[in-house]
Amino acid sequence: MRCVLRIGRVALDCGMSSTVQQITTAAGFPKPAELIEITGTAALEAQDRAIMNVLYQHAHDSGRLSDIHADWTLPMTALRLSKHESNDRLHAALDRLMRVVVTVPVFSAKTGEPRLIKTHLFDFFDLSANAFASGATIRFGLPKQLQPVLVASGRWGRIKAATVCAMTSKYAIALYEMVQLRGGMDRCVETFPVERFRDLMGVPEGAYERGNDFVRKCIDAASLEVNGLSDYSVQVQVVRKHPKAPITAVTLAWWRKEGDAFRATHAEQQQPKQGRTARLRRMAQTGPPSAPAGGKARRGKSAKAAQAMAPAAPAQQLDLVDTLAALKNGHAPPDAAE
Repeated sequence: MRCVLRIGRVALDCGMSSTVQQITTAAGFPKPAELIEITGTAALEAQDRAIMNVLYQHAHDSGRLSDIHADWTLPMTALRLSKHESNDRLHAALDRLMRVVVTVPVFSAKTGEPRLIKTHLFDFFDLSANAFASGATIRFGLPKQLQPVLVASGRWGRIKAATVCAMTSKYAIALYEMVQLRGGMDRCVETFPVERFRDLMGVPEGAYERGNDFVRKCIDAASLEVNGLSDYSVQVQVVRKHPKAPITAVTLAWWRKEGDAFRATHAEQQQPKQGRTARLRRMAQTGPPSAPAGGKARRGKSAKAAQAMAPAAPAQQLDLVDTLAALKNGHAPPDAAE
């Protein structure tokens, strides 16, 4: 069965391996790469990102995402991410989702030219005046310029609602989604220019301009929750020309959890949010999960790269030249054995 997007009298075939053809499973719902790698989300809070995922998952699971005229309705209870939610907080979150203007990178279907679409995340919200009344609902639509991009998407990351809702840091949610998008790749290390990484994480312009503040408030906070609450362990390092120089790039490494590390993550997700940060910090200090053995990873080179990155603390520097050279030659760098 092929997916067809209808716009007026025009029908566009979106192919067999598109995101819209995937189904939600226990591993999560397939969120298009174009939504994961949007920029301009600095104004959104963790609650807003979680609500956005709930709404987009509902649209995807309905099977009507390819209908350009579709809108969707679901119970307001689906947006109650906490027992302590209030009408004002929920309305504020929806207002932020309506106000934010994001940038979505796309390629022209006619010429292949790289282009940028600036759009809102939602076309409208129509909700019950009392969001907590019995039977209250919310109806929403997606922007007409964004919807075809999502339908034609050929890359996705599987996002678990339980994992996102367990996180309290918007930077952790952004990092989690970046890793989920890349989890199935042959490689497990990627380096980003620092400005690109800040954009993907949703760091406000002018915030955390000092390197140490950026590491502590953004990178370490995100790594702590991703390592403690997701199916992957991550290692994030900043790149400088020398210890006192500005940060020029950020290197991200990831590997899938197994055994005790995986079970510890599942157990923590069942715990209340109260005291979670202290528990995750204690877990990180007493026993950070180790990278998998070479024979159990998706690819041998990926396992060795993950082993090379795993032992370091989130802000610790490694010699990236030696690390990448060893990866290229198919060997783990000396740091991995120390």
